[in-house]
Amino acid sequence: MFIIYNLVFLLFALVNLPVYLFKGKFHKGFSARFGKLPKSLKLDRPIWVHAVSVGEAASVAGLITELRSRYPKKSFVITTVTPTGNKIAQKIAKDTDLVTYLPFDLSWIVGSVINRINPSLFIIAETELWPNLIRCLYKKNVPIVTVNGRISDKSFKGYLGISFLLKPTLERIRMFCVQTDVDALRFKAIGVLANKIKVTGNMKFDIAPKASSQPAGSSRSLLRLKSHEKLLIAASTHPGEEKIILEAYKGICAAMPEVRLLIAPRHPERSHEIFGIIKKAGWGSMRVSRVGIDDLKPGSPVFILDTIGQLLNFYNIADVVFVGGSLIKKGGHNILEPAAFAKPIIFGPYMFNFRDITDLFLKHHAAVMVNDAQELQANIELLLKDHQRSKELGEAAQKLIWQNQGATLRNAREIGLLLI
Repeated sequence: MFIIYNLVFLLFALVNLPVYLFKGKFHKGFSARFGKLPKSLKLDRPIWVHAVSVGEAASVAGLITELRSRYPKKSFVITTVTPTGNKIAQKIAKDTDLVTYLPFDLSWIVGSVINRINPSLFIIAETELWPNLIRCLYKKNVPIVTVNGRISDKSFKGYLGISFLLKPTLERIRMFCVQTDVDALRFKAIGVLANKIKVTGNMKFDIAPKASSQPAGSSRSLLRLKSHEKLLIAASTHPGEEKIILEAYKGICAAMPEVRLLIAPRHPERSHEIFGIIKKAGWGSMRVSRVGIDDLKPGSPVFILDTIGQLLNFYNIADVVFVGGSLIKKGGHNILEPAAFAKPIIFGPYMFNFRDITDLFLKHHAAVMVNDAQELQANIELLLKDHQRSKELGEAAQKLIWQNQGATLRNAREIGLLLI
């Protein structure tokens, strides 16, 4: 069985090699995926935490901090798959830790890496099932636990169809700490024993943004907003969404010319492209990085956030926030950051990557879902005009965060049972 898996995985890797070359995915540190680790590596039974990318890495940061306080002599190995996730992991790590990339799931590679690391525990953030890695850890009697476990609608259908193949891998995982009751039922449906499943919540609720490094007045001054002007933020937008947003904004400005728009693309390198889209739509625009360098021209009511790390400062002064990746089939983005600032939130119908959080917010009337530019315009106008409605929506969103925090501590307690 595993010989066949190794052959299939190797064939898949070879076929996709040109894709990696074309997309420039051979980043610094890529050799770690082939099992290369520092020659001087010396670790004493560390806790190994795997978080595939940015979202998972951010969610386990608090868990690692909590485990450090409980087990101060333990070092950590943090692995990711993406370079962006690796950058987050570097910020979490201490000098005694190792941050590297997850080895390719070939038995001879993962076996070598496990022997070098010799972990006391392996923690998987969300749902990453690597048969060879899990099998080799199990053979060395290393407890394996999944935290923040979830199964999306799409994955559930696929997993059900191959549950007989997944069963040996699932049986080797000691504990599943999952986000919701729905996730618990889905893990049971694909073959996980009920006594292995603990509903501990979603650790992403515990990642409350830190207080903005800039006072609200400072952020408003940066954009040169006048006292009567209001700010609409379109956050984490993707190709195809900016045109829809600008169409809605055109109607909003006809009724409320005092509204300014800040577009924060998911990928800031698209700033030049967005500049062209705005110009084609008939608007003037200004890159935030150029404010104070270029003169703000009359008729330039649209700002493009072309820098990283400033969005929270602008959430702090927003009147309404639209969260992107949701008007097109990208699956949406994290709505918890604007919610932490008690901002009224709007998103599109495609929030499947945040299904449970979205359902929770809609159920408690803490966010608004729209389907197109017309609905987007109508709801933004309503919230900008009705201050009380806007305030209630934002406060309901913030309250939900407070009510759903604590998953990190619950997970740490469950993990502690495996480290005794």
